[in-house]
Amino acid sequence: MEGIVVRSTGRLCEVQSGENIVTCVLRGNMRLRGMRTTNPIAVGDRVRFDMEPGQETGIIQSIGERKNVIIRRATNLSKQTHILAANIDLAVVVATPILPRTSTGFIDRFLISAESYHIPALIVFNKSDLFEMDPDIVDYFEDIYQSAGYPTMQVSAMRGDNIDAFAQLIASKTILLAGHSGVGKSALINALNPDAHARTGNISKAHNKGMHTTTFATMYTLPANTLIIDTPGIKEFGVVDFEPWELGHWFREFKALIPLCKYKNCTHRHEPGCAVRDAAENETIHEERYYNYLGILNNISE
Repeated sequence: MEGIVVRSTGRLCEVQSGENIVTCVLRGNMRLRGMRTTNPIAVGDRVRFDMEPGQETGIIQSIGERKNVIIRRATNLSKQTHILAANIDLAVVVATPILPRTSTGFIDRFLISAESYHIPALIVFNKSDLFEMDPDIVDYFEDIYQSAGYPTMQVSAMRGDNIDAFAQLIASKTILLAGHSGVGKSALINALNPDAHARTGNISKAHNKGMHTTTFATMYTLPANTLIIDTPGIKEFGVVDFEPWELGHWFREFKALIPLCKYKNCTHRHEPGCAVRDAAENETIHEERYYNYLGILNNISE
């Protein structure tokens, strides 16, 4: 039998096979070649499984070839990696400039991970009903990412702003939603399809941060054959397997400048004749993106 993984808690997962959802376990001696992660199977994986006679739990025998994955480190200092999802058409980072504030460093780490796996990305600024208190703050965020070549959208899951436009944009795709706890990923899914009943939570009054409601990655089926993978709130997004000299290749606005650098292995930090650093100083690339690049580069170098 075959199906798609719609929820995974590690070795145990739920597989959508036709109209049925079957609880499955991974065959004990099965490992993914060349991938050292905390979870050998992820939501979005297409699998083949067998049902043992008289048993209600299936045994996954094989995982289909993946067209892509998004992997993150648990923290920047950790060696453990985790697959967020597999076989994605569009990676959506849900961000909020306030309540809670999403850092541009988090957004950039997510974007370069999507770039490295050749997954198109979209930045959705949720809670547009709150931006009215300080409209300049979201304009600042959009300027950073639109100038880097990324599409952005403002929505309000609470009030319904731009929800129809978002639904049209993601129609018939497999979408990954990622972001901090409290940015409204689950609320966004419920706004798109109230029958999804995704769990939502509150913001901590003490810290203005979200409290976890989604425990495991879960795939929801929406109208127009749209599949949305809701991931647990991510506090930190550590990047995986970048060499210092190649990091700049995953910053979109750096790509056209890199061939102009004096040295082929330029890290764009201190080398003479660096076109990227010159562009940052001349403000032709956004200074915040360049400073975030340096921060990520320092973590890699360490």
